[in-house]
Amino acid sequence: MTTFTQRVMLLALAATGAVTGPWAAFAPQSFYDSFPGFGRHWIDVDGPYNEHLIRDVGAIYLALFVVNLIAAVSLERMAVLIAAATTFTFSSLHFSYHVHHLGTYDATDAVLNMVALGGSLALSALLLIPAKDASASRAPRRQDSEPR
Repeated sequence: MTTFTQRVMLLALAATGAVTGPWAAFAPQSFYDSFPGFGRHWIDVDGPYNEHLIRDVGAIYLALFVVNLIAAVSLERMAVLIAAATTFTFSSLHFSYHVHHLGTYDATDAVLNMVALGGSLALSALLLIPAKDASASRAPRRQDSEPR
């Protein structure tokens, strides 16, 4: 995978946090009542409103936004690994919960939920694979017999 592809994937993950995080953190009742928007309802069908829980979810998504944005800008291997591992940990647990609780959704919302959560899980898993640096692959390799 190229560093360009990594950057795009990290920015996609950051965008998820940039949308979800502030909404849940700063407008928890609105988030509860109408997430993900467009007339769909994924939160209010799964239990009573809990402002503390919704704000905490917003804080988690904002933290994921920050770590993925830093990794996307720097593309330093350790930053990418931290962002990928952190997002993968959250996404795998989040996906696992929802895959076992799809009964609260109609068929369309169940599919959309799995696509959205599965997408974050897949992107973060792929980011754990080392990037191929295009510039390094084009550079000629020095032979051991060449002078230094």
